[in-house]
Amino acid sequence: MAVPLSSALRALVALLVVLSLSTACFAAPKPEKLWVYVGTYTGKNSKGIYRFEMDLADGKLSNRELVAETTNPTFLDVSPNQRFLCAVSEVAEFKDKKTGAVSSYALDAKTGALTFINQQPTGGGGPCHVIFDKEGKHVLAANYAGGSTCVLPIGDDGKLGEATAFVQHKGSSVNKERQEGPHAHYTGLDAANRFAFVCDLGLDKVLIFKYDAKKGTLTENDPPSVSVKGGAGPRHLAFHPNGKFAYVNNELDMTVTAVSYDAEKGSMKVLQTLSTLPKDAKGDNYSTAEVEVHPSGKFAYVSNRGHNSIAVFSIDEKTGELTAAGHQAKGVKTPRNFAIDPTGTTMIVANQDSDSLIVVRIDPNTGELTAMGNPVELGAPVCVKMIPMGN
Repeated sequence: MAVPLSSALRALVALLVVLSLSTACFAAPKPEKLWVYVGTYTGKNSKGIYRFEMDLADGKLSNRELVAETTNPTFLDVSPNQRFLCAVSEVAEFKDKKTGAVSSYALDAKTGALTFINQQPTGGGGPCHVIFDKEGKHVLAANYAGGSTCVLPIGDDGKLGEATAFVQHKGSSVNKERQEGPHAHYTGLDAANRFAFVCDLGLDKVLIFKYDAKKGTLTENDPPSVSVKGGAGPRHLAFHPNGKFAYVNNELDMTVTAVSYDAEKGSMKVLQTLSTLPKDAKGDNYSTAEVEVHPSGKFAYVSNRGHNSIAVFSIDEKTGELTAAGHQAKGVKTPRNFAIDPTGTTMIVANQDSDSLIVVRIDPNTGELTAMGNPVELGAPVCVKMIPMGN
């Protein structure tokens, strides 16, 4: 027998239905076109940061333009409000000091233009990675040559200030050529903006810090790190959308390591490590470069330099463990960084040594990658960032 609803309860139910319908009606539409920004190593064929237009329907990149002429802007990041873009200057010296730098630019989402604001030193040579924190109030940078990490404040006007934190890493590992000392290669934050993670290739560790988002400071966590296999060389890290797992690509031994994450303690635990190569792969001078998790949380991808492929893995969303699911090789040559568009339908791969970008379609059911069209020429591309046009 149905129990009649009170008038107050009926009113509440009606309100919830209206709110639900309103949310559905006013959900943000999927973008049709994107601005694509590419950081490069500068030289004969490149002068700085380039911008393309991308049509998501066909994956075509068009209207290439040099939007910032600067030296070795190899890695980029866009602020959460998409008003600013920061780029490392991967150099050994800046203003007669042994340090690299980070540059800040105002970003016009309607025109795609970048306007230089200022630069600040990173405190160590060869910065190779930069990110904004979740609030867009600070940027974190990793110094490869210096083996260190820094935090720079950024104002509401996009102007970078002097470092609020600087951590010099110490130690070495088993590979005498590549791990004679620390080599920071990545900085990242958890979803809560409470903990910072630094992949140090030279130490075979992901260092973990407590991050104060108001002060922009780093304090060693307890535990202070998670270790991978000796000689693996952890390079980059990508969190799963559920925040419970993360994936580390190891540059030196061509593997990817899955870890579980305790968001309360900021601690990580190794779950498994898999090869990023097929069993029959043969060759020298192989190394991984990038790892990304698909927005759906179903797949992870790793770029293989030398083998010239993107490795595909399916993810068990309950355990976080990976299963190898093939490789994409067409149009891929010396792949460095790659990026997945906000809708999860396409990926752009930066082919550093072959001076090109390739767009691939992502199968939402299998994660399989299929090349779309021919590679687009661009000198020594390293990093790709995409945002919707016109926001």
